[in-house]
Amino acid sequence: MKFVKSLVCAAAAIACLPSAFADVLAKAKDSGEITFAYRESSVPFSYLSGGQNAIGFSVDISNAVADAVRKEIGKPDLKVKWQPVTSANRIPLIQNGTVVLECGSTTNNSARNKDVDFAINYFYTGTRVAVKKSAGIKNWADLKGKTLAITTGTTNLPVVRKYSADQKLDINITLAKDHADGFLLMENDRAAGFAMDDILLFGLKANSKDPAAYEVVADALQVEPYACMLPKGDAPFKKIVDGVIGGMMKSGEFTKLYDKWFLQPIPPKNQALGLPMNKELQDNLTAQSDKPAI
Repeated sequence: MKFVKSLVCAAAAIACLPSAFADVLAKAKDSGEITFAYRESSVPFSYLSGGQNAIGFSVDISNAVADAVRKEIGKPDLKVKWQPVTSANRIPLIQNGTVVLECGSTTNNSARNKDVDFAINYFYTGTRVAVKKSAGIKNWADLKGKTLAITTGTTNLPVVRKYSADQKLDINITLAKDHADGFLLMENDRAAGFAMDDILLFGLKANSKDPAAYEVVADALQVEPYACMLPKGDAPFKKIVDGVIGGMMKSGEFTKLYDKWFLQPIPPKNQALGLPMNKELQDNLTAQSDKPAI
């Protein structure tokens, strides 16, 4: 039987192999540590604010997951190491085992589900554009022939490219290394706008030098879910993460956490995003779906 299985696995190549961190809980118990990812400028999910430690909505969720892992493996002193990631390297770093959990502004879609797993969806967003109010840009048609910044490695890039081609807008796209860089390109007039998930744009605007000078415009091109990303095929670890998020949704703790980061003043400027929970997320508090976008 083992010989037959080895032949099947050889024919299927990597399909039979576990991911680099296919047993997160066992490895954490053996090593006494676990490595989570954070983003440096994904406000209000995961970002740096006046220090070396990340803060945010999804950082709080990650810390709750760490507590659940400590309880599950019986190691109350389990150390959490934090690794910064970008849109471009977050998936490879999950795949090669450098990090085992990335809770940030990552879209859960079908293409990514081939490489990693996702927990219960915890936010829903769409692609819009941050611009200077003085630019007079209100919708996508106003960007015809103009330069638009988009963060490399994001789902927003193919969405905008397709829309530009379909509508014959001839938008010139310049790639930003991260969200802060994309907003800066717009601030410095190297791009007419910065296209990204609307919630991230509201966060960048609120924490900019002059929030009143910018606005988030254009109709959302799509609605996509955010979710925590974890190694492919590690069912016990996914059960832990889903249990934390689902439990928070059921108890009302999730709604309190949402209010803290999306409706109340947040660091570093104590500006409130003022973004009520949308219907898609309200529905998922009950459904607790991890369904990906197409």
